[in-house]
Amino acid sequence: MDQSPVSLAACECLTALGDTAQTQGALERGQGALELRPFGGAEGGDLVPLALIPGRPLDESSPPSWLPAVRTLMGRCPAGPWGGPRHPVFVTSSNFGVGGLFAFRRGGGREHVEFGSPEACVRLVRGELGWGPNVTTISHACVSSNLGLVLAGRHLAMGLADSALVFTFDFLSPFVAGGFYALKILNAGLPAPYRAQETGSIGLGDGAAFAVLERGEGEWRIEAQTLYNEMHHFTAFPADGSGFAACIEPLARLARGRRVWIKGHGTGTLDAGRLEAEAFARALPESPLVGWKGGLGHTLGSNGLVELAIAREAMRRGRIPGTVGTSAPTFAPNVAVGSLDGRAYDAVICASNAFGGAHAAVLLAHA
Repeated sequence: MDQSPVSLAACECLTALGDTAQTQGALERGQGALELRPFGGAEGGDLVPLALIPGRPLDESSPPSWLPAVRTLMGRCPAGPWGGPRHPVFVTSSNFGVGGLFAFRRGGGREHVEFGSPEACVRLVRGELGWGPNVTTISHACVSSNLGLVLAGRHLAMGLADSALVFTFDFLSPFVAGGFYALKILNAGLPAPYRAQETGSIGLGDGAAFAVLERGEGEWRIEAQTLYNEMHHFTAFPADGSGFAACIEPLARLARGRRVWIKGHGTGTLDAGRLEAEAFARALPESPLVGWKGGLGHTLGSNGLVELAIAREAMRRGRIPGTVGTSAPTFAPNVAVGSLDGRAYDAVICASNAFGGAHAAVLLAHA
């Protein structure tokens, strides 16, 4: 069976900091988009760090307020017969339109139900963007977009497609913010990824991205992808960090002897941040580790592809943003607080982790 290499032909994102280039530039300068806002939107509530695309309200609307952002982002996507027999689309998210169902239950507006399920949300996006029927919907918490990349890559490597589009989107709502607030990891504190301190906290952010994958060699190669799921708990990871190590190990073997930097998950929580940083320090002690959710907020199921787009832009520009929002002491010596010279590296490992012990990582190399 054909096992052709897979190239990343195009990849762009949209965050509260702007498009891919604007986001990379802001992060390199140590800037962030998180602002303290009521987690319940118009209904109020405690202030928590959220990063919304400028001009977009937290509260749900009908049609969804995020549609203009999707149109803007996908206006930069290469044209193609997307959704056709040889050009599949993989749509990923961890939330889809669940905020619409919450708005309906709170206010009774039946217009919110129209976009309140994954199927309805994807149907709306597909109609807006003119895709054909070959569309697969994927959702697995914060590794959702990574799963989309894996499935797209497998279709290409097995000769089942000529090119593939992965599209991911996660936009905040009072329901999403309220859920993380109930877990007490979204609180009044700003996230400080990988910082050794007594209290952890995360921020949440709007985010969307797309990637076009093609068969054959290209300027940017997806050399390997890994997935590992411990199915350990509803939210927590095993205390020994074994899942982090298991996901990293295959990529670490490929990366040894090469000039590789690491874009970690780094939400700002304590246990997961420590386990991730320590696992990378053991596997690749010479590779610097950075995390950007202190500036972007956590873009949830879309974070893997959003941050892959930023990582590619950083390598293209030759400047890699450091870990935004963090200062010493850190959980491991290879955590990089300041920015890095991208010319010193030819590949990056981008990692994502999800509730309960789901892990994913991708090795992206420049030709």
